[in-house]
Amino acid sequence: MEDLLLEPELDLDRPAFAGEVLAQLRKEIADLRAEVARLRRENLELRQQAAYWKGMHAQACRRLVKLEQKVEHLQGENRKLQAQAFGRKSEKQGHRDRSNQLDDPQEAKPSRPRGHQRGQPGHQRRDYSHLPVRLDPPRELPEAERVCPECGLPLVACGMEEAEQLEIETVIYRRLTQRCRYKRTCQCPGQRTWTAPPGPKLIPKGLLGVSLWVEILIDKFASQRPTERLLGQWQLLGLDLASGTVTDGLRRLQPLFQPVWEALRERNRASLLTQADETRWLVFCDWQGKVGHTWWLWVFGGSDTVVYLLDPFRSHDVPENHFPKNASGILLVDRYSGYKAMAQVKAGTLLLAFCWAHVRRDFVRVGKGWPELKAWALAWLQRLRELYRCNRQRLSHLGDASADAALRQAVTACEQQAVVELADPRLREPCRKVLTSLQEHWSGLTLFVDDPRIPMDNNTSERRLRGPALGRKNYYGSGAFWSGQLAAMLFSILATLKLWRINPRTWLRWYLESCAAAGGQAPKDIQPFLPWNLSADRRADLGLATEEPANPDSS
Repeated sequence: MEDLLLEPELDLDRPAFAGEVLAQLRKEIADLRAEVARLRRENLELRQQAAYWKGMHAQACRRLVKLEQKVEHLQGENRKLQAQAFGRKSEKQGHRDRSNQLDDPQEAKPSRPRGHQRGQPGHQRRDYSHLPVRLDPPRELPEAERVCPECGLPLVACGMEEAEQLEIETVIYRRLTQRCRYKRTCQCPGQRTWTAPPGPKLIPKGLLGVSLWVEILIDKFASQRPTERLLGQWQLLGLDLASGTVTDGLRRLQPLFQPVWEALRERNRASLLTQADETRWLVFCDWQGKVGHTWWLWVFGGSDTVVYLLDPFRSHDVPENHFPKNASGILLVDRYSGYKAMAQVKAGTLLLAFCWAHVRRDFVRVGKGWPELKAWALAWLQRLRELYRCNRQRLSHLGDASADAALRQAVTACEQQAVVELADPRLREPCRKVLTSLQEHWSGLTLFVDDPRIPMDNNTSERRLRGPALGRKNYYGSGAFWSGQLAAMLFSILATLKLWRINPRTWLRWYLESCAAAGGQAPKDIQPFLPWNLSADRRADLGLATEEPANPDSS
């Protein structure tokens, strides 16, 4: 086209030349039409490609947003797990943020010095008058100081002034029992001499007496110390015992506690309100169908008994077999699915009450894992704090309609707030997950509203597992099945004695002496040794307070 415009002026008067020009113009028009068609096709292709790449870009942007959200979620999970794995586990108040505590900067309190606070009443002085007294010889002034420093006249005694000091003395001794022998004074045939029977022994032909075995059991299963440490301490006192002797003795003692443990379990099964929890326990023995050495120590706390069960598996069969098939009542647990799979729970005869402390930890973990959601978590923690406050107020004023109404109002407010937030499509996934779990367990979480006897959490069960968890760390579980069974039995007996305010050392000595008197066997009738069968005088002898344990089971 440009070439045509630059051509010189044509002579159109000649017919032949005009035809040539017309043909050339037609040819150029055809070329231009082809060029336009080609450009239109290219334009269409480019538009299609632009739309395709715009779609791909939008898809990539959406995928990028999802990946960024996933990365943010994983970073939050990582922070949550870091706090859960390496943060402090204690829920006691402290000065530092912990894995189960979310500090609110608006509620920061000024630090105060440790110890007794000025202006507050002090603790009463403890009474030690029940301890035996050893009187030292009187301490006198030296002869040269019994005169007046001014005039030199002698001083006259005018009384005594006492000064008290607590001391302890550990004495390990050999107990020798002399058995009188008798012989005939006649010439009758038969046996010529007789010897008095030997004294009672806990283990026939055993060297260790009852007092030593009591100290071994208390030190290991109450103080959670390895036996080697106790033997090392005794070695400093002059007693060198082989660890094999103690291990074999513990194996022989295990059947003696079997009847007591079974009686505790039978009474615990009939409790109307039970708390349950479980923790891992190492048992270094091969078990059919079991891979590895991680077993599970279960605890079931009734109103007046505490029972520990050791099982190789963490399945619903353990609590299901512990309770009768027609068991009824309340079982306070965490949200572990094994409890939900129990046949008694599915049948509806045994109701599960869930723990609010575990719900609280969910909000704490969200606040720690996602700092931008900390305000949301703190708002919910404030609501849960109000629930606890209202429940304490209700328990301290039982029968007060206003306190009960305030608690129900706080519970209803939490339920409505969860419904409103879950209906918001902009709610973040961590928050939605926590509130969904809250709704799914709501019926079990609110059982305490209608029955004040039900606690809001199962922290008592977790505290009862602290001792075994410490022993699991100190002496690394159990080396055999019988050793694990002995640990579960002693944990049960000691926890029940503590619940009844019985001195475990006194009770163990009484029971083991009775076993020794029975020839190294468990007494045929163990009913007199069970805490709920003790008379008031016997409870006083065992160091038990006169009052009954809290919330005794009517069954």
